[in-house]
Amino acid sequence: MRDGVRIEPWSEDDLTLLRRMNAPELMDHLGGPETEDQVLVRHERYVGMSAGTDGTGTMFRVVATGTGEAVGTVGYWESSREGELIYESGWGVLKGHQGRGIATAAVRAVLERAGQERKHRFLHAFPSVDNPPSNAVCRKSGFSLLGDCDFEYPPGRSMRCNDWRVELTF
Repeated sequence: MRDGVRIEPWSEDDLTLLRRMNAPELMDHLGGPETEDQVLVRHERYVGMSAGTDGTGTMFRVVATGTGEAVGTVGYWESSREGELIYESGWGVLKGHQGRGIATAAVRAVLERAGQERKHRFLHAFPSVDNPPSNAVCRKSGFSLLGDCDFEYPPGRSMRCNDWRVELTF
């Protein structure tokens, strides 16, 4: 638990949360909402990651400790950046819960978890250059801005992102 937030591994029961996270206002910087089929595929991937069946990272639901309500998602997964194997991270917080430091607390909790694995030296995040709140989460969570870059997400769609990196402490 950190700053009124705890992260819990993603489970089969989190499909409703993922559907809520697929709202247009939350997916605006990520190419727009996904189809129901895409959401179902994502959910199964998250369940597999969190069950440890693929060994490439973990997804979490973000829970407000005061209410026990799931208010967002956060996670980390293996990715390759310029030939180096790294962790990449992403997050989101439901509209009614934004602006309260929830994302920053959740990202800090993920940094602790990823660091405990002692697997990769760095964790990166690639928020859109047009997404000030997510860039602020990176800054507040101790990431260093390496610069901007082209990033493909979703597959087939190029977007301009900031490349933020934090060294995981072992």
